[in-house]
Amino acid sequence: MKIYIRPQLIRAISFDLDDTLYDNRPIIRHAEAATQQFLHQHYPKSKQWQLNHWHQFKRALLTRSPALKHDTSLARSVMLEQGLMALGYTATQAQSGAKAVLDEFILHRSQFTVSPAVIELLQSLKQHYRLIGITNGNVDHQRIGLGDVLEFVLHPGLAAKQKPAKDMFVQASQQLGLPLENILHVGDSATSDVDGARRAGCQAVWLNPGFGVTLPATSACHLPTIEINDIHALAALNELTFG
Repeated sequence: MKIYIRPQLIRAISFDLDDTLYDNRPIIRHAEAATQQFLHQHYPKSKQWQLNHWHQFKRALLTRSPALKHDTSLARSVMLEQGLMALGYTATQAQSGAKAVLDEFILHRSQFTVSPAVIELLQSLKQHYRLIGITNGNVDHQRIGLGDVLEFVLHPGLAAKQKPAKDMFVQASQQLGLPLENILHVGDSATSDVDGARRAGCQAVWLNPGFGVTLPATSACHLPTIEINDIHALAALNELTFG
């Protein structure tokens, strides 16, 4: 654990989810593969496109409509609907297809359980701090085993921009009824998590490298309050002297 800024009083800890409490990369690969299989089975015209075509289509969509970046599920839904129309389906077919395919993606995207060791860590921290989640993703925290340890989880939408925007940090402060400076945000991204939290007025822990990653990253963003290389290092929080 490296301490760059003397921690202030911590009353709540917010966690990024993907790549902070679990390795999200294989989960997304599996969800996309399952979704592609579902598409090919129920919408045969989609066999013209592989995953790289969908990725290119999504990048072009977000370039045209950058506001969609702030709602992960809506962006995927719009991508699917417009993509299916581009492949030759009617607007009605594309609309119903987009919903069915998105449901399939969400099903597989949350088809795992956070490790018992991480749950045990969170349960231990919960004895001293209020715990919440702030994520840019669309995982269902209830289904992956976090429902009993996190009070609530915030996701971005068109009314709340994704991290590093301050929107969700401010929303967390309001829902918790706590000042921003008493919230410690933990995440693997120097930009989304550290820079976002610090600019919003929160304290920040940088998990570097992220969960399941071997090599640490470098950053030109705000200094974190604390840097750790293993999520379990948070168990030492109770030993810190607060400013």
